[in-house]
Amino acid sequence: MFPYLCIAAYLLLVLVRPQEYPQLVDAGIPMLPIALVLALLSWLASRQKRFDEPQYLILPVFVLATSASIALNGWFGGAVEQFTLFAPSLVAFVVLANATTTPRRLRWIMVLFTASAALMAVHGVRQKEAGVGWTGMPLVDDGRIQYLGIFSDPNDLAMLFVICLPMAVYLASRGGLLGLRRLLWLGVGLLLLYGIYLTNSRGGMLAVAAMLGTWLWMRRGPLSALAVAACGLVAMRLLPSRLNELEVGEQSASGRVEAWYEGIQMFIGSPLYGVGTGNFTNHHYLTAHNSLVLVLAENGIIGFVLWFAFVGYCFWMMLRILRQAPVGSYPGQPGEWDDAGDEAPSAWRGEMAAEFDPEWDAALVEQWRQDRAVAAVLLVSLVGFAATAFFLSRSYVILLYLLAAVVVAHWTAVRERFPALPGFRLGGDMLRWALFAGMATVGFYLLLRVLLVMS
Repeated sequence: MFPYLCIAAYLLLVLVRPQEYPQLVDAGIPMLPIALVLALLSWLASRQKRFDEPQYLILPVFVLATSASIALNGWFGGAVEQFTLFAPSLVAFVVLANATTTPRRLRWIMVLFTASAALMAVHGVRQKEAGVGWTGMPLVDDGRIQYLGIFSDPNDLAMLFVICLPMAVYLASRGGLLGLRRLLWLGVGLLLLYGIYLTNSRGGMLAVAAMLGTWLWMRRGPLSALAVAACGLVAMRLLPSRLNELEVGEQSASGRVEAWYEGIQMFIGSPLYGVGTGNFTNHHYLTAHNSLVLVLAENGIIGFVLWFAFVGYCFWMMLRILRQAPVGSYPGQPGEWDDAGDEAPSAWRGEMAAEFDPEWDAALVEQWRQDRAVAAVLLVSLVGFAATAFFLSRSYVILLYLLAAVVVAHWTAVRERFPALPGFRLGGDMLRWALFAGMATVGFYLLLRVLLVMS
């Protein structure tokens, strides 16, 4: 329990960042390192340690790869510095994924994420009205809201709001307290939407459309998803926002396309280990403005395959929960489970059908329903992150690894409750990930060629 409380406190410090408030910043107390060290030590002292999932191996190897890319480009001191910078994300991922062992703990982590985002949205509303928030942070020059630290960029703030929006909807769906809890979390969801609007982040607004399309795809199929997402984009373009300026030839957009082109050229010049983590701006005056291009350019194909596999497994885990479904005829639930997704292999299907016999364990059926609902929420949050990260250089930010930890924690807990759920074998999948990473690189290059012609 203590590791969970410590990592939850660390999560709050990372998101809310009270240690950077004017009232506390002069105290000089290293709250973040203290919370993380306590979480690590208490986890090391506990008996419950899990390293079953592929991400537990991929992430430390990727951290080493990011450091090695700097050393191979001739700066050995920078390699040590990079490892020191990335180590907290690695530790936080491992401890959070290991400590979040029950559905109740996972829901509370969602509450912490969403409540923190709501607090920042309230800060943004006040900032918009008064010109400055209670943190002392003013509006950016173009009138967009911002927060402290890693959320001082409006686009990063929008990314957090986007990730937490599906969580707010899920928490509202649980009801309780005579409907007051539902109203509370629905209000939080609307507040986060307004916060995204106040950030005026084009990536954030596109992410909302992508998440809505993904949700409808799962519920109603691809045609409904595409139609509603397209209508949503049209509606957002009618609002007074930077989304109306989204054209290939527009200055900001053309600068991004130019940065993508330069990133691909860096990769071509050093395809194995890249130009070195953090060195992109040494070769181009702008950052990559794309998380895939950033890793590809700075870490080469080796680092890119590792990062792509790490993120890809998160999507795959949630999709596997959603696509697998026990079959059979249950009293009061005719055919409901058959329609949950693609049919599972017959051997697995038979084993799960036996486990889900409602005559002796109806609670297990309800637990499976809840687990699938959480998987859908986390999948939509991942889509939101991916949509915003496509326009931002956020390959190494801790927010990604905290979200990934929640995904891995949920996957591990579901497999413990339902051991028949097929797992993953990293050794058997690496060739597949290398192929997918290569296809993604080629696909992005073709997209870039089209954009260059259009611009």
